[in-house]
Amino acid sequence: MEIDTAAIDARIDAIRDNLSRVSTATTCQLLDLMGWRNTYMRGMAPLKRMGDGVRLVGRARTCRYLMRRGPHQGHDPVARRQSAEIVSIESLQPGEIFCVDALGLPTAGIIGDILSTRMRVRGALAAIIHGSVRDTVEVKDVGLPVLCNGMHPGASGRELVAVDHDLPINMGGAQVLPGDVILIDDEGAIAMPIELAEYVAEDGTEKEDLEIWIRGKIEAGGSVHDYYPPTPEKLEEYQQETGKTVQKPN
Repeated sequence: MEIDTAAIDARIDAIRDNLSRVSTATTCQLLDLMGWRNTYMRGMAPLKRMGDGVRLVGRARTCRYLMRRGPHQGHDPVARRQSAEIVSIESLQPGEIFCVDALGLPTAGIIGDILSTRMRVRGALAAIIHGSVRDTVEVKDVGLPVLCNGMHPGASGRELVAVDHDLPINMGGAQVLPGDVILIDDEGAIAMPIELAEYVAEDGTEKEDLEIWIRGKIEAGGSVHDYYPPTPEKLEEYQQETGKTVQKPN
């Protein structure tokens, strides 16, 4: 799949700061309101918590596995260098997010500490595995954020084979295309086209600011009947207190 990565990267750079202020929860709601469903990658969580307010924004690179249907031939260095997984990893560019559809299989570890180290050195922003990861204790120390369904000490070859890369894949019910914008926080990851990411970056920050204010009012004893969603009077109160306007208080 041919994509203009330079053009997409330039558009991502223009919205990165704003989009990184928007949670995956807010993003999911905004996309739902536009009729975009199944953008959240179900079941994939960070191995290591990133921290409150920490969000990653990058461009998707994809790799797909299928179940192995013949005997595992053991370690073949030549075949390994030509595998879709290794070809993908060795071509990763700074700021990309490595997205792997390993069928959600719980019994084979897709990457470990060595491959995650290679991805970090190449400048990858994160890896998301629809399946399991091995060497998780060491992976947590590598410095590359990794999201996955779980962990398993067995290598991927015992069950799976990488068949292609840079094509559309399924990530826990979310369709992920090469070049999609990926937003990651401690709640998981969302994939969306650049056009939708630009919309979220513009409208999502407004919603985040409003909800922080609403939470403060609720903590102070305010009623959800008044503040969530805010009545016209409470919206006026918000604007008077913050100097910010609200176009879409959903």
